[in-house]
Amino acid sequence: MSDIRNSEAPVNTTTIDKNQLDAPTGNIYEAISIIAKRAVQINADIKKELTEKLDEFATYNDSLEEIFENKEQIEVSKFYERLPKPHALAVQEWLEEKIYYRNTKDEVID
Repeated sequence: MSDIRNSEAPVNTTTIDKNQLDAPTGNIYEAISIIAKRAVQINADIKKELTEKLDEFATYNDSLEEIFENKEQIEVSKFYERLPKPHALAVQEWLEEKIYYRNTKDEVID
């Protein structure tokens, strides 16, 4: 997770050259599929980490009248809201060639 916090992935929308995106595979659809699968993995990791951190602040009350706002909990939530989105992180990893992939159709079975 620490590499996600230090990622240079853009927070805002940026344009990426199609030729740069599909260069490793030679197929834009395959590249997008790989990036999408990585984005799902990143999203699951972020969600798990956020849930664990927010569970530290959880208070279990039966009364609906008593709702406490915890400043630390709000700060943790705001931090995760400011992180680049999972798809932007996945695209950045793809462009930096940090994603391992393989095409099983290319493998020869003996």
